[in-house]
Amino acid sequence: MTTPDPARDSLDGLSVGDALGAQFFVPGSSLPDLLAGRPPAPPWPWTDDTEMACSVYAELHHRGTIDRDALAMAFADRCEPYRGYGGGAVVVLHQIRDGRPWTEAAGALFDGRGSWGNGAAMRVAPLGAFFAGDPDRAAAEAALSAEVTHRHPEGIVGAMAVAVAACHAAVGHGSLLEAVEPYLAAGLTADGIRRARALRGRSVAEAAYELGNGARVSAQDTVPFALWAAETFLADYPAAVRACVEAGGDVDTTAAIVGGIVAAHTGVGDRPGVTGIPESWLAAREPLPDWATG
Repeated sequence: MTTPDPARDSLDGLSVGDALGAQFFVPGSSLPDLLAGRPPAPPWPWTDDTEMACSVYAELHHRGTIDRDALAMAFADRCEPYRGYGGGAVVVLHQIRDGRPWTEAAGALFDGRGSWGNGAAMRVAPLGAFFAGDPDRAAAEAALSAEVTHRHPEGIVGAMAVAVAACHAAVGHGSLLEAVEPYLAAGLTADGIRRARALRGRSVAEAAYELGNGARVSAQDTVPFALWAAETFLADYPAAVRACVEAGGDVDTTAAIVGGIVAAHTGVGDRPGVTGIPESWLAAREPLPDWATG
């Protein structure tokens, strides 16, 4: 019998969500077709969301913890700009590759305030699942993983919230939105997550309108909706990803975050009461790199 691996399930869920979501920036893909069971034609290439998540996953399996120096170099060495990296991320990672300490490169962004983008949150769900049942450790390790590229408190809190949600989803008890509360430092991301609780039972469109859909590429515009969607559709992976497509905005990133959290709970395929990652979607996703999963 195969030993459950919620971190690998989370990585698969993140990468499938990312790759499928990215197809909705390509002409010809439509939400009505997806809702009717006609997803875009394969293959589905993944983006920087998955590339960076693979580095997080590989580092954890190698070391059992986040070594910021090693993770920074892994990010830098593996950065393929055509995967959709933001301009600021490319600059930082190229500087690290050229020998500038990550503390200086990441800290210099935005006049020394650091980035509050959604990049630290988009890659961190497998880390949370790796520390399933230990939210304090998940939060602490997520903060370490975030600081390599995102030094602003909003970016760090966003990553911590996603990691704790995935940690909680992997053991499957209680509310994700409540589980992250002890780890929310004051700020816009925390305010949005708290607003999300009042939107339970509302439509995807209303939640995205109130919380954001990642269009501003910030933690505060992305993480609150992602946690709302993950909690709302925790037992139904395809519905969770479809909600991200319906919401629009930064679809590949919201679907990566939501897919990574939900798959930590559902895994691949179906079981009683749970609809996991469809095998056909997993087959359509571009294969993950050998260094990440070997």
